[in-house]
Amino acid sequence: MIYQGNAIGVVRGDDDIATLTFDLKDESVNKLSSAVVTELDEAVKALQGETGLAGLLLTSAKEAFIVGADITEFQAMFGKGGDFLESMLMRVHGIFNAIEDLPFPTVTAINGLALGGGCEVLLTTDFRVMSESAQIGLPETKLGILPGWGGCVRLPRLIGADNAIEWIAGGTQNRADAALKMGAVDAVVPAEQLEAAARDILARAIAGELDYRARRAEKQQPLKLGPIEQMMAFETAKGYVAGKAGPHYPAPVEAIKVIQKGAGEERSRAQAIEAKAFAKLAMTDVAFNLVGLFMNDQVVKKKGSRYEKAARPVKQAAVLGAGIMGGGIAYQSASKGTPILMKDIKDDAIELGLKEARKLFAKQVERGKLSTEKMAQRLSNIRPTLSYGDFGHVDLVVEAVVENPKVKEAVLSEVEGEVGEETILASNTSTISIDRLAANLKRPENFCGMHFFNPVHRMPLVEVIRGEKTSDAAVAATVAYARAMGKTPIVVNDCPGFLVNRVLFPYFGGFSLLMEQGADFARVDKVMEKFGWPMGPAYLLDVVGMDTAVHAGEVMAKGFPERMGSLGGEGESSAIQLMYENDRLGQKNAKGFYAYEEDRKGKPKKVRDEAAIELVKGVVKESREFSDDDIIARMMVPLCLEAVRCLEDNIVGSPAEADMALIYGIGFPPFRGGALRYIDAMGVEAFVALADELAGELGALYAPTDKLREMAAAGERFYDTQDQAPDQA
Repeated sequence: MIYQGNAIGVVRGDDDIATLTFDLKDESVNKLSSAVVTELDEAVKALQGETGLAGLLLTSAKEAFIVGADITEFQAMFGKGGDFLESMLMRVHGIFNAIEDLPFPTVTAINGLALGGGCEVLLTTDFRVMSESAQIGLPETKLGILPGWGGCVRLPRLIGADNAIEWIAGGTQNRADAALKMGAVDAVVPAEQLEAAARDILARAIAGELDYRARRAEKQQPLKLGPIEQMMAFETAKGYVAGKAGPHYPAPVEAIKVIQKGAGEERSRAQAIEAKAFAKLAMTDVAFNLVGLFMNDQVVKKKGSRYEKAARPVKQAAVLGAGIMGGGIAYQSASKGTPILMKDIKDDAIELGLKEARKLFAKQVERGKLSTEKMAQRLSNIRPTLSYGDFGHVDLVVEAVVENPKVKEAVLSEVEGEVGEETILASNTSTISIDRLAANLKRPENFCGMHFFNPVHRMPLVEVIRGEKTSDAAVAATVAYARAMGKTPIVVNDCPGFLVNRVLFPYFGGFSLLMEQGADFARVDKVMEKFGWPMGPAYLLDVVGMDTAVHAGEVMAKGFPERMGSLGGEGESSAIQLMYENDRLGQKNAKGFYAYEEDRKGKPKKVRDEAAIELVKGVVKESREFSDDDIIARMMVPLCLEAVRCLEDNIVGSPAEADMALIYGIGFPPFRGGALRYIDAMGVEAFVALADELAGELGALYAPTDKLREMAAAGERFYDTQDQAPDQA
């Protein structure tokens, strides 16, 4: 034994080949925490002190090779400032360079996922052998940073600048066949042959058949690119990537700049450029919030996993209602391997649902993600039916009929009589109370909400709604089924609008108040899109549908009359209501706040419509000028306050779940971290002061809760104080 730590062991074989194995104790995966990096330093020093070694093999004892750096350490680390980060990065560069400079050939056996820092480790060795099922990549730009342990330096020298830009700026996970084609690895073999293949390459390098020194020198020298090649590789890429990433996500373009600046430099200088750029990005709010987002996602996944472990598996599902939504649910279930019955009372509805599923499968085939054979196989997982004949064998039924309480109650009571006593019933309702729908059921403990977002195949969130009588078993089975469908389920308690719609409609309320005071809806859209929303409120209402918005607004008004009374009901004539009354339903009939024409791809494209502009004038009570900051405050404060109320009312279990639901469900700008992190970033005290100022004029929708005032007075936050943004640390 050359070295033994908590995560790393190094042994010397009879053939004088050392094997360094990553195997982090008491963890399911290998991560490069600061403690593991320290162990790696000690292990490399032990290797340097060992005489007569012929070669080194890097391996992992886990299913994955190394999933990356320990992201739980990032926010506290970022809070220590740019100088600390640069110093830390250069220390790690020293360790990685020491592996690269060992006086004998080195090989990595990549058995599973090797991401981020894990990918940067394997780039230090002379050769790489990869299992057929393994994947490698540098996803750091998705966290608002860039590869900081040599990824921007070594990868371009290994696979070429253009390929490295694609991998790094895109943050992609790359399969073994793609890695081999690019030259990132030297061989791809079945898992059972991995170690033998790695040792074979090592033996050939030791024997002089493979020139490891030449491979090493290539990684350490400047990139061989002329001025024209430089321009083609970098300037074109910067423009394309900037357009794709957008103005709020600087990391992908910054990564290209780092590769470009380091291209003509030798190793140490290029690494210094990389470290400086990493530190600069790490100090931004964007990086802080995206890392926070990753942490929140882990919280949600862990909770989902706990439910899943307690659940009876869903082997056969069913969906009631075979329209676009039912077809989308059937497609999602079938595509992920859970067979599903799709029932309706009309043949044409069944055909519509099948058409939707076929269309979505066909798109997968067009993109090369699915073969026609696999499409046919997965499509056969959907069985259309007009009867309840086979429902006795169904584990879970999703009711997805029209959003009408009486219709849903009748359908749920009917299907309950056709299924087994343990079958779970779940309603895909967006607003109707789960307790109300459960009132006439014989087994209300087997019933909950399962709210999908439209379009089902794209939107990652599923709200699992627990009613007063819903059992833990019903929740667990529904969460497990949502996860099996590839969705992110978040469990919430029953209330009007549940979590996402309850938080969204005060945002629409803020929009309606702006319209009453003479704001231009097209300008409000532009301001909120610039703020980071995928679409502004008027455009979003057109996509949602004015009839849907009016119905949901009425539910909110009835449920929370003291602050949402103006969102619906008799005598209310908001801009939304006015659009509805004039049959301007949005995209569904090609006219709403905007008119809609088909673009070249047949998708609806919004255009200015004078009739809509004239119509909105009917709700204007006064004409005022608003700055961009005024518009943002009036839109965001009521949304954020409702998220606070949902947390206080125990509708949602944690700030992490609340923020993830808004990001996954309505497209809250990810780089802002979510509604509660947005309040933290502003400062709870400053947010309360702003809300009070607006409430004085605009009423209860903008009034802070008593508990939020207490938090402000005590200097408290929604997230841990050690997880403060760099500029607040």
